[in-house]
Amino acid sequence: MPTKRLNGSEMVIEALRLEGVEVIFGYPGGAVLNVYDEIYKQHHFKHILTRHEQGAIHAADGYARASGKVGVAIITSGPGFTNAVTGIATAYTDSIPLVIISGQVPIAQIGTDAFQEIDAVGISRPCTKHNFLVKSITELPRILKEAFYIAQSGRPGPVLVDLPKDISATYGGFDYSFEVALRTYKPTTKGNTRQIKKVVQAICDSQKPLLYVGGGAVISGAGEMIQKLVDKTRIPVLETLMARGIIPDGNPCLLGMVGMHGSYGANMAMQECDLLICLGARFDDRVTGKVSEFAKYAKIVHIDIDPSSIGKIIDVHYPVVGDLKGVCSEMLECLEGYDSTLIEPWRQLLAKYTRTHPLKYKDSAEVLKPQWVIQKIGEMLGERAIIATDVGQHQMWAAQFYPFTFPRQFITSGGLGTMGFGLPASMGAKCARWDKIVVNITGDGSILMNIQELMTCVEEKIPVINVILNNNYLGMVRQWQSFFYESRFSHTDLSLQPDFVKLVEAFGGRGYRVESKEGFEEALQEAIDCGVVCMIDVCIDRMEHVLPMVPGGAALNKMILE
Repeated sequence: MPTKRLNGSEMVIEALRLEGVEVIFGYPGGAVLNVYDEIYKQHHFKHILTRHEQGAIHAADGYARASGKVGVAIITSGPGFTNAVTGIATAYTDSIPLVIISGQVPIAQIGTDAFQEIDAVGISRPCTKHNFLVKSITELPRILKEAFYIAQSGRPGPVLVDLPKDISATYGGFDYSFEVALRTYKPTTKGNTRQIKKVVQAICDSQKPLLYVGGGAVISGAGEMIQKLVDKTRIPVLETLMARGIIPDGNPCLLGMVGMHGSYGANMAMQECDLLICLGARFDDRVTGKVSEFAKYAKIVHIDIDPSSIGKIIDVHYPVVGDLKGVCSEMLECLEGYDSTLIEPWRQLLAKYTRTHPLKYKDSAEVLKPQWVIQKIGEMLGERAIIATDVGQHQMWAAQFYPFTFPRQFITSGGLGTMGFGLPASMGAKCARWDKIVVNITGDGSILMNIQELMTCVEEKIPVINVILNNNYLGMVRQWQSFFYESRFSHTDLSLQPDFVKLVEAFGGRGYRVESKEGFEEALQEAIDCGVVCMIDVCIDRMEHVLPMVPGGAALNKMILE
């Protein structure tokens, strides 16, 4: 590729074109006006104007989760950047590949407390995989290419490019034909064959093996290989919140979700196994519970592309650093003669646990139960839908009761637990997957945190269906207050609410308020058919709890079941 003479803003546009970017999300401001002027002139990608910078990052995040591609957002300096930090931290915690381009004051004004100046690099250092402050036009092409490479290689994550306004207008040579070679960053992708053979031998020697699948399985595209591993070995498998959909609902080897709100069978299996095979999970505290009691009878296998995650929380007996998809493929080859009948007593014991305490709820003829609503959405949409959520009780009910059947079907904020994530993330997911019906399952607390993105959905004709499980509470906080604070509901009552039907209609969408099963089915079908952004306000049982529940800091087998 011959060197072109371009200004900094033109370089940004050309880099996005060469990276194959199809859509970006953003919000303009003074420091990025030069870049936005070039966006106006180009026809290579679509720009979607969100109504808040946090919404732009969450939308890019949802796009990345649904597509497997790098999400891109552009924001301005100062408050534009600080508004975006929550979204960046959300993506960082869940290892989502993003490139964020932020405007910055001119180089000469940095450090002078100039108008809308903020230390974006310093603020973002704890919540980005890497960040760059562009100091000269000559380094901009390299920085842009490295940003995309770093964001999507190894353990993915968000990368910030902070672009001073004067550099965005300065001309220089643009050459994008080089290969990225970073001396201090070389992710290990191929697992050590000797270690993999040790893992396989441990599986063959085990009487109670268990597969513990995390979000890394989704990110690495290892879903198909893991399903083959399960089909071949018949080893029981459980998923974290971030891995829902790796094993299709209904697979007899799937015990469900593990952790604080995991199923009884999954949590008991974790406590009683003699070999725990961790595939792309990070032993989050919501999964481990009391660390000293966690899987205390088991040898631990940990397969992950990020070496810093291995042994970080739980001592590991068989560490394997590498890309999960490749490692699972090699494991399958080594397990050619595995006899799955040897673990049949283990499988029967876990089946007994599942029969004894199935995931259930007590339905009602008087009031809508949130679990029923989730099941009805699954019954009507199934694999036609991508499900996004906000954070709270509704998130856990969705994870427990929706029949997920494929990876990237469930889009939720796991590590950071970000309320306000659902609407903009579902918007981004729809932009990635126009072939799917995208439903945002949210709560009456969460939906108001980024409600302004309804306007984006209307303007860009993005027909996201928002289902509010409305109990007039900050439900999950209220549940903790019920169990652990003697029902002192300090500032969690949300009885004073807007009329959500009128609210969405004011933006230009369509709204429904339902209090019956028949009403919900009719509203959901109308929302599916109408082709515009919708909001279904579902009045549910105010005091319903998410169960099972493991109290914070307790062992996984100390579940509250009733």
